[in-house]
Amino acid sequence: MGTDELPFRFLLRVRYGEVDAQKIVFNARWGDYIDLAVTEYQRVLFGAVEGPGSLDMRLVRQHTEWKRPAHFDDVLEARVRTIAVGTTSFTIAAEFRRAATGDVLAISETVYVAVDAERGAKIPVPASHREALARGAAGVIVDQSGAR
Repeated sequence: MGTDELPFRFLLRVRYGEVDAQKIVFNARWGDYIDLAVTEYQRVLFGAVEGPGSLDMRLVRQHTEWKRPAHFDDVLEARVRTIAVGTTSFTIAAEFRRAATGDVLAISETVYVAVDAERGAKIPVPASHREALARGAAGVIVDQSGAR
């Protein structure tokens, strides 16, 4: 990815039920936002999130740092990219910004392991998925409806 090229971006709006008594996005909701953004990234990379072409994966570690709060009705931009691919695992980074200002709100790194869904055992990341993860989806923008 060139230095001028933005990574995959997912846009979502904060809903009223996602804020807490302090009128900011409740901390537990950020895990949902990360999952939504990674799911859309996976859909672009693999063409599917279930069935043929998909990759069964399980979250094994997630680290999130909050920089600034998000509020009801903010539009968030999640910038998602692959930062590492190992033999059986891979790491995805997500940086959340307030779309209107570009302020960084939260950053996360999530480690996933590829699994055989029937046996529940980890497996090597298939070559086609490894290539897609390494390639990423620079320049692709998807909104909450899945539209590009």
